Amino acid sequence: MIQDIAPHRYDVAYRMPEAGENDRMLIYNKGGLLCRVEEDSVSYPSVGAIAEVYPDIYKEAAFFFRIDDRNYFGLLNAEFGPMENYFFLPKEKLRSVRPIWKAFAGITGFQLHNWYAANRYCSSCRTKMQHHGRERALVCPDCGKIIYPQICPGVIVGVINKDRILMTKYAVSHSKFKKYALVAGYTEVGESLEDTVRREVMEEVGLKVKNIRYYKSQPWSFTDTLLTGFFCDVDGSPEIKMDEEELSAAEWFGRDEIPPERSEAEVSLTGEMIDAFLKNQI
Repeated sequence: MIQDIAPHRYDVAYRMPEAGENDRMLIYNKGGLLCRVEEDSVSYPSVGAIAEVYPDIYKEAAFFFRIDDRNYFGLLNAEFGPMENYFFLPKEKLRSVRPIWKAFAGITGFQLHNWYAANRYCSSCRTKMQHHGRERALVCPDCGKIIYPQICPGVIVGVINKDRILMTKYAVSHSKFKKYALVAGYTEVGESLEDTVRREVMEEVGLKVKNIRYYKSQPWSFTDTLLTGFFCDVDGSPEIKMDEEELSAAEWFGRDEIPPERSEAEVSLTGEMIDAFLKNQI
């Protein structure tokens, strides 16, 4: 999956280092990431390269995280346009660029950038927020309110009926993703993850489920989500009653019928779970 970047090492521990010339910049504008793509290989500008056109970068660069021995920084509040040999790549394209560890860096930085941008001012008293200094948080110097990065819990559900798995497609009005996937949804206030599984399956396809079992989790920065994967079995009738507002398709597939146009295992938890079923590993 996209976060499985070994032998590279992702370190999100909060620091406040000064930006170095050879550190990397993750600069976002209108849903795009400033980068260079050559034969599907993505690269990001160095701090030194940005300094040539934006000298204040050494003062304004905000630390995001560290991969291996290199720090990655963002530019939070300044307008920045394309530069020579670099352009703004739409975030969804990060699903397909390689190497995957750089795609992971790009989309993870996008989540942090959006969080900082959405919380420039205190929602209680409208005072400009400040960096906490000791941890990844913003603090209001007036009323003391502290804000931490937003992470939305959600579930991916592989519903099994004997030797078949339920696969779905989103309705065009609900999502731009057009490939086959699995039942998925966000956890509501007061719900356990297992309750979310039961509710989402019932809402989307009208099925009761049992034997809910945990598979794996995945940070999914495309939607600020921490996804949790579960497999479960149909409890009772396997007749599908599809929510046509959210889905355009919901079908049972045997292992020899899995469609090729599905979520990719190298990137997503959904794709890995479909492959695990296909290879009879669950």
